[in-house]
Amino acid sequence: MKFGGTSVGTVESLRNVKKIVEETPGRKVVVVSALGGITDLLISTAKLAVADDITYLDSYARIVERHLTVVNGIVPQARRESTEMLVKMMLDELGNIYKGVMLLHDLSPRALNIIVSYGERLSSVIVANIIKGATHFDSRSFIRTKKTLNGPDILDSELTNSLIQQDVCSYDWHTAVMGGFLATDANGEVTNLGRGGSDYTAAIMAAALDAEVLEIWTDVDGFMTADPRIIDNAYVIEELSFTEAMELCNFGAKVIYPPTIYPVYHKNIPILVKNTFNPSAPGTKICSHPAHAQKPIKGISSINDTCLVTITSLCMVGVIGVNSRIFNALTKQGVSVFLVSQAASENNTTIAVRNADADLAVATLKDEFASELASGMFNDIVAERNLATVAVVGENMKHTTGLAGKLFNTVGRNGINVIACAQGASETNISFVIDHKSLRKALNVIHDSFFLSECQVLNVFITGIGNVGSSLLSQISKQQDKLLKEKNLRLNVVGIASSKRAVFNRDGIDITRYRTLLQEEGIEATPEMIKREILKMNIFNSVFVDCTASPDIAGLYQDLLEHNVSVVAANKIAASGPYESYRKLKETARRKDVKYLFETNVGAGLPIINTINSLINSGDRILKIEAVVSGTLNYIFNVLASDVPLSRAVEMAKEAGYSEPDPRIDLSGKDVIRKLVILAREAGYKVEQEDVDKQLFIPDALMEGRAEDFIGNLKQLDSEFELKRAEAEAKGEHFRFVASFDNGVLSVGLRRVGSDHPFYNLAGSNNVILLTTERYKEFPMVIKGYGAGAEVTAAGVFADLISIANIR
Repeated sequence: MKFGGTSVGTVESLRNVKKIVEETPGRKVVVVSALGGITDLLISTAKLAVADDITYLDSYARIVERHLTVVNGIVPQARRESTEMLVKMMLDELGNIYKGVMLLHDLSPRALNIIVSYGERLSSVIVANIIKGATHFDSRSFIRTKKTLNGPDILDSELTNSLIQQDVCSYDWHTAVMGGFLATDANGEVTNLGRGGSDYTAAIMAAALDAEVLEIWTDVDGFMTADPRIIDNAYVIEELSFTEAMELCNFGAKVIYPPTIYPVYHKNIPILVKNTFNPSAPGTKICSHPAHAQKPIKGISSINDTCLVTITSLCMVGVIGVNSRIFNALTKQGVSVFLVSQAASENNTTIAVRNADADLAVATLKDEFASELASGMFNDIVAERNLATVAVVGENMKHTTGLAGKLFNTVGRNGINVIACAQGASETNISFVIDHKSLRKALNVIHDSFFLSECQVLNVFITGIGNVGSSLLSQISKQQDKLLKEKNLRLNVVGIASSKRAVFNRDGIDITRYRTLLQEEGIEATPEMIKREILKMNIFNSVFVDCTASPDIAGLYQDLLEHNVSVVAANKIAASGPYESYRKLKETARRKDVKYLFETNVGAGLPIINTINSLINSGDRILKIEAVVSGTLNYIFNVLASDVPLSRAVEMAKEAGYSEPDPRIDLSGKDVIRKLVILAREAGYKVEQEDVDKQLFIPDALMEGRAEDFIGNLKQLDSEFELKRAEAEAKGEHFRFVASFDNGVLSVGLRRVGSDHPFYNLAGSNNVILLTTERYKEFPMVIKGYGAGAEVTAAGVFADLISIANIR
């Protein structure tokens, strides 16, 4: 049973340790780290002393106070005095060593090893005296290290095992307590097993004593699927194989010290990672044959401190020994390489090292290949710094077809560039290097996409909180729980902007309070600021929703798509603007593998654009489009009557919320023209708004002036229009404002349709579209339904949003 620094850091945590150990049946060995933070304090105090900084005494006093506080707080009264005497004696020794360091101005590696050893020596004495029936062992007497040629001391396994049998097994004990980390060399000098070495000590003891299990007690519930500081919904992995655990540890999962696994792996002794502060949690079991898991990936780990060093030469092809020279040279300098990437062409070799080792690595390799560089056989050896390495781990990845393809497609679709990658033939680890700024995004999108998360997440930015935007937020609020429960989809609204203020929060905004948040916490909003905040957040699976009619907001789409942010637009300006801009937006979305969706641009929530796309994609060809696509105008013509003149009908449309605040926008036909252009473009035709023949029913003169005067001025047409209405009624006809695309000719205008026409019985603000295609030639396809109103438009935007998540 190994307990880390946080587990033995305070009186309260030591009570947990005491309870856990005493309630565990059978013989057990307890290995402890130094009290939490003490090792760092021992080192920093030594550095103060060697620098002749008298404040080292204050730092030393904190070390003394910390240990004596723990002794007085938890050691039973019967053993407190003797324990305190022993602890004080060791602390006095430590104080004298610090004094010597200051007087001699010398802090040799040997002296520092002795100083840091006091952390575990002190903690093990304290723990041995709080656990009933415990026997204390000094691990320096049986953990042995030996020198290596260029590197640090390493474990002398054979001698250590022999000494454990001799010094530990020869005693009769029930609970053995010892410090981890500590060792001595063949000369009796104090050494250690490296930072994190207490885990290693426990594994060495477990293997030497043929333990039933190695328990690592720490401050987390076990191995997580990813770093919970980055991924909120990361969860504990129930079981891992030794190989999976080793891969995760080597790539930054700091749950256990990587060498810990090796001794127990060969003895097939399972490891159980448990939480001292939550002992009832099941933890993570590491064993040879973990329970079968359906998911191919067990976990994701990362190293956020990566530098790539690349050696390039066309002369490397087929030359034997180049890589040997690279690694031998780096080994002599103590540079650790944790990833290697080489193309089959052998033109270059790329290695990953820590940023701190980058300069040494480059200098070493330039020295090793000095003659090749001088002759021009090798290009310059370069380092690319401030990168991060991501490792995706799982033994079920073996022979899982398409997994690597899905992984890199997922990463690329979110705008993350893979700089280098590596995968061994064992197929348990796919590692790749990316820009450090993209690390959080990469970890989140992989975790989300490979079902390591319990749900899929869409991170949504909503601009515009008028009728449509506020309705959309209301609909999302009502559906969030249901989507999470039934579809495992979490809609995380991370940004909301009005025309004046905006609020952003990558963890999610409480959309039930968005107006209050905008007022109290919002910042001044401009289109450029909104774009800057979205790109700065750099969040995965991000979608920008435009519920405005602003050309400036529409102007953001291109940059957002280029940065792999999907766009859902109720705003018609971009899709109906210059054809080249429309084409570029569509092409960018395809190239970046993101979505640009604007179904509600025509027919609000009706499935018009999707239907046209489906027809085209399946090989059909649109020959003719006839449509009534202005819910506002249709409402006006439906309420016209002998006692409801044109001016009053327009006023009613405004009061009902069907028209724009300035109804001239609807009556000018501009909205219908835009919709017709969008339909024709989606049908595969290159058209501009200027190509549309306009047959309008409101004179241009009335469109001028102030908006508030328009209804009054419109009364000039009431009598004339009533005559036309009465004439149509007498013939059994209705007015409809029709958009038409026929044989390449586009037109909009007011028509009278008879009772045999599909447009005749179009009620209220409904829309109707007739699609004549090569397949639907004799009987055109009819799409009909609500075509206006905030609720149905918001619902259409919501549907586009859901389609990006690709759920059913």
